[in-house]
Amino acid sequence: MDIAWTGARCPEPSMHHRALAEARQAQLTKPAGSLGRLEQLAVDLAALQHTETPHVDRSPIIIFAGDHGVTAQGVSAFPSEVTVQMLANFVGGGAAIAVLARELGQALMLVDVGTLAAEPVPGVLTDKPRRGTRDFSLEAALEPGELAHALGCGQRVVQRIHDGSDILLLGEMGIGNTTCAAAIVCALTGGDPAVIAGGGTGLDDAGRRRKAEVIAGALRLHGLADGLGAPDKVLCAVGGLEVAALAGAIIASAQNGLPVLIDGFIVSAAALAAVRINPSCRPWLIFSHRSAEQGHRAVLDALDAAPLLDLNLRLGEGSGAALALPLVRMACALHNGMATFAEAAVSKRG
Repeated sequence: MDIAWTGARCPEPSMHHRALAEARQAQLTKPAGSLGRLEQLAVDLAALQHTETPHVDRSPIIIFAGDHGVTAQGVSAFPSEVTVQMLANFVGGGAAIAVLARELGQALMLVDVGTLAAEPVPGVLTDKPRRGTRDFSLEAALEPGELAHALGCGQRVVQRIHDGSDILLLGEMGIGNTTCAAAIVCALTGGDPAVIAGGGTGLDDAGRRRKAEVIAGALRLHGLADGLGAPDKVLCAVGGLEVAALAGAIIASAQNGLPVLIDGFIVSAAALAAVRINPSCRPWLIFSHRSAEQGHRAVLDALDAAPLLDLNLRLGEGSGAALALPLVRMACALHNGMATFAEAAVSKRG
């Protein structure tokens, strides 16, 4: 499979609609800047959606799932079989993101891009090149063709849903994927694994140190300790199938003019890889929250991203993006629905 499509340039935000939105904000019945970042959020969405009335009514949620061979090194508090068990929980409506999707009235799509499941999970789309990655502490996690398939999976899913959608929410499920994400971030930024690697699903201090050591050893093995690795090489060496699919979905969404509400540490690591592959996708990314996972701050700094929320979350699943969606809706509602000074016959400040 070819990954040349990932480099195709994304459309530019509309400066014309940005100017119209800024002009409207200046006329609304409130002191200038009094709604803080909600004002800029509405203006940014207007520019991205090429409209004077931004909206996020149709906001599908896509969860990509994959397993990781590096869990053999004791880097997770949970066994790998939990990934597939949680997929069934998503389908059954019992997981946090299933509850949030239901409350928000949004479609939830589940995609197995690389779990250990030998058979398709009912209610889950299966599109995977292999069952789980290889143990990247011993060898490359993925072959180039497998990476291309996973990136393409993200593109294929976006092609199915982008028509009629206003914004895309992305999430993940995969035991071991905080280890994978931390390795990707270190390989792309030169960060110290001891700083980037966090507790994941609940490791104690000794477990977190072990996780950092495994990552450091893998970076040395693959020649990635200097932080100068090409993103495709990094994803092959220490990546995950669900992380690659997320990167592919982010790029494809931006190429199709669809903004993406980015979740926490794992999705942000995928976003960093996506932006390194295709820098023109960066304006299309809105960052939902700052995760409690300790490496997330480094990813946000690398992307010059200011998240909307800080709720001490570290669940994943797209839960932070789902929780931020009502805030984005309110920003649009305020922008579109407030009266101007002229409409309300209210005097402006002299």
